[in-house]
Amino acid sequence: METSKVIHAIYNDDDVLMDAVKKVKAERYHIEEIYTPFPVHGLDKAMGLAPTRIAIASFIYGLVGLSVAIIMMNFIMIKDWPQNIGGKPSFSYIENMPAFVPIMFELTVFFAAHLMVITFYLRSRMWPFKKSENPDPRTTDDHFLMEIAVDGNEDELTNLLKESGAVEINLVDKAH
Repeated sequence: METSKVIHAIYNDDDVLMDAVKKVKAERYHIEEIYTPFPVHGLDKAMGLAPTRIAIASFIYGLVGLSVAIIMMNFIMIKDWPQNIGGKPSFSYIENMPAFVPIMFELTVFFAAHLMVITFYLRSRMWPFKKSENPDPRTTDDHFLMEIAVDGNEDELTNLLKESGAVEINLVDKAH
C-alpha cells in the first residue's frame, strides 16, 4: 500500500474556512478534501469543483417514472380490465388521461426522488456497513477539516494555514 503525507488543518468557523480555502487555492495548493459538519454554501465553487450532474439524472429518472405511469395505467385501466367508473368511457387512454394526471405526477416524483437518492449513495460510495472515511470525529460535530497533499512544502504550507486561521494543524500519513 502506498502512503503519502497530507496536512489536516482544522477550523472552528465556516467563514474562516471559506477564507482559508480561497487563500490556499490562490497559492496554488491542491485541496484533497474538506470535511464539514453541515453543508457550507459556496464551498464547491471556492474549491473549483465541477458542477454536479445529479439534476440531469433526476430529470431522466422522472421521465422513466412518467413512462412507467403511462404504460401501467394504459395496460391496467384500458386494455387488461376496463371499468366504467363514474360514467367515464374506457375506450382509449386519451379520453381518460385527465383522471390519470395525479398518478402520472406521483410516479414521476417517486421515481425521480428514489432513484436520485440511490444514485447519490452509489456515486458517493456510501452503502450499509461501510466503514467511515472521516479522519477526525470532531468534523461531525463542530469543526471543519481541510486535507491538503504535501510535496516537501510542509513548512510554507503550515505557515499559510496558521495565517488563514487554522486552530490545529497535523501532518498525517495517508494510505491509498
